[in-house]
Amino acid sequence: MRKAPSQQRSQIMVDTIIEAATRVLALRGWARFKTSEVADVAGVSIGSLYQYFPNKLGLAEEIRQRHLDAVLAALTVSGNGRQISTLDQWVTRLIDGVIAVHSVNQALHRILLEEVPFAGQWNYEEFKSEYQGRYRDLITASSGKHSSARDDVAGRVLAAAVEGVVHAAARHGELDSPALKAELGQMVRAYLRDRSG
Repeated sequence: MRKAPSQQRSQIMVDTIIEAATRVLALRGWARFKTSEVADVAGVSIGSLYQYFPNKLGLAEEIRQRHLDAVLAALTVSGNGRQISTLDQWVTRLIDGVIAVHSVNQALHRILLEEVPFAGQWNYEEFKSEYQGRYRDLITASSGKHSSARDDVAGRVLAAAVEGVVHAAARHGELDSPALKAELGQMVRAYLRDRSG
């Protein structure tokens, strides 16, 4: 973003712009994504849009950032303030959360993955570190043991496995498949049980 909104009214306008940009990007794809159409759909002037976003890539990066924030929120050890007590509960919550985040707008997710370039100033490494750290923390919590080097590797492996399955399913519009969800759950449970055995 070019600047952060400082008042509630400004935040509402930015949220409205991002909601409009999300709809337009999902409908048009990256090549036909235009800031002028976003402004029209949002009901704001193009000048107001440019006050916060320098170009269409800035809009797309804010959409991506909000998605990634939702992914991180889904990857928490505790649920509603209470610790998850069983491996099955943990795996169910993880898979339900990650699939729910990616199911919100599967067409948009495919466009973000396949079409929208990454901006030079966007810090993907910072997100990736936090993302893998969440998986590492979940592995440690599920096993009750702690081995820093091994947990780091296991976190990366589990993150890549879940991400690969979910992203492939999103690309093919299969996130609502109960069979896919069951297979992913079985894979994660087997991996965690094997590590803790």
